[in-house]
Amino acid sequence: MQSRAREGYHVAIIMDGNGRWATRQGLPRVAGHRAGVDTVRRVIEHAPEMGIGRLTLYAFSSDNWSRPAHEVQTIFWLISTYLRSESEKLRRRGARVEVIGRRDRLPRLLLREIEHAEGATSRAQRLHLRIAVDYSSRDAITRAAAQATTDSRRNSVPSADLIRRRLTQALTAQAGEVDLLIRTGGEKRLSDFLLWESAYAELWFTDRMWPDFAATDLDRAVAEFRGRERRFGGVIQEKMHKPQLRAGGAQ
Repeated sequence: MQSRAREGYHVAIIMDGNGRWATRQGLPRVAGHRAGVDTVRRVIEHAPEMGIGRLTLYAFSSDNWSRPAHEVQTIFWLISTYLRSESEKLRRRGARVEVIGRRDRLPRLLLREIEHAEGATSRAQRLHLRIAVDYSSRDAITRAAAQATTDSRRNSVPSADLIRRRLTQALTAQAGEVDLLIRTGGEKRLSDFLLWESAYAELWFTDRMWPDFAATDLDRAVAEFRGRERRFGGVIQEKMHKPQLRAGGAQ
């Protein structure tokens, strides 16, 4: 199995099921998001022990704006509170925070906490923690493609190979391609998350809701990932065995 051992695995997680977890317990949906923050803490603390060097968490998609305003505001408040209360702990644990996605639509308070967390943890090297907020992979690819064509030094349209190289550079320069993508909550789709970066990612789905996702679940996902044979479109060379000859000649 191929890996990027020096930097550790890049694991991406779609943290799904917070609202359904709360509803099944007769609680408001926002209670599930609050419980989900505790899971985020557990996973971040445990990730480096599993050889994870880069961890990207899907916290709020661009499509999530369609949710009720109160729920959206609560999610933003929870992210702000988490960054404010955890930045110093993350720095001490060696976790560098980076928030990906659009920032022009985020509340000022959240923007302030994002900038503070990124600055406070900028020198940490044990874990690269990326939090996707107001994120859409299609939008990211579109912006990168527009930039790739604009940056062409020639008057003619750049070749497809050149655009592909520029897209790869723009989308994977910070964290590389995804090795393992995990989705909780029982759904089996990517939901516009790291589409380019996950071209050869191993996928791992679980019915467990995100608030119930434990360190042992992460252990199981990584263990299964390590046992998979990753060919990246190629083939594994197997040793060829010559047929055994029995006494009396060829069989």
